[in-house]
Amino acid sequence: MKHFQFTKFQIAVHVGSLIPLAYLIFDIVTGNLSVNPIQDITFRTGKAALVLLVLALAVTPINTVTGFRQVIKVRRALGLYAFLYAAIHLFIFAFIDYGLDLRLIWLETTEKRYIYIGFAAFLILLPLAITSTKGWQKRLGKTWKTLHKWVYLAGCLVVLHYAWVQKSDIRQPIVFGVIVVLLLALRIPRVRRRISHWRGRHFSSRKRRPATSKPDMLETSV
Repeated sequence: MKHFQFTKFQIAVHVGSLIPLAYLIFDIVTGNLSVNPIQDITFRTGKAALVLLVLALAVTPINTVTGFRQVIKVRRALGLYAFLYAAIHLFIFAFIDYGLDLRLIWLETTEKRYIYIGFAAFLILLPLAITSTKGWQKRLGKTWKTLHKWVYLAGCLVVLHYAWVQKSDIRQPIVFGVIVVLLLALRIPRVRRRISHWRGRHFSSRKRRPATSKPDMLETSV
């Protein structure tokens, strides 16, 4: 039987990803939500989905810049948690808030076009979540990588959805938007090669540094 062994970093990621859900359930049970509980739950699950999706997008750039290989092992988990919160977000909107009344939902979407953007992002994340296993990766072959590159479009759509919802105060959406753009830039092959080359030279020079050399004053200062 195959045993799964998790590193402390992986455990921390799983626990951290579940904290928003646990905190939300606690607030629901204790009646600690806002005066508009459905809106509160919808917003909090949407925000958690956005944060986790951006963190999933940041995995490869973090590995490229820092060489921290362990972060690669949590990319799938972050993506699936992002999908989980997005699914709860959609469920609250469609089933709890509107009782799956298609007429009411249609009237709502005609006034609030940002719903289309959010739903489009969810439709992109759905096949990515389904095909996130190693089995699907083997079945799809090279197509798997092409398919999963759509996650960046989903990230952009989620940020746009969030900005449109906020309307007046879009400072946080702008911050998330800038982060996503930077992460996209770090995925450009030429940029990745330059960073990898710089990191390789930086760490190789540190390894070649004599062990008996006198420490620098900045290194010994507290």
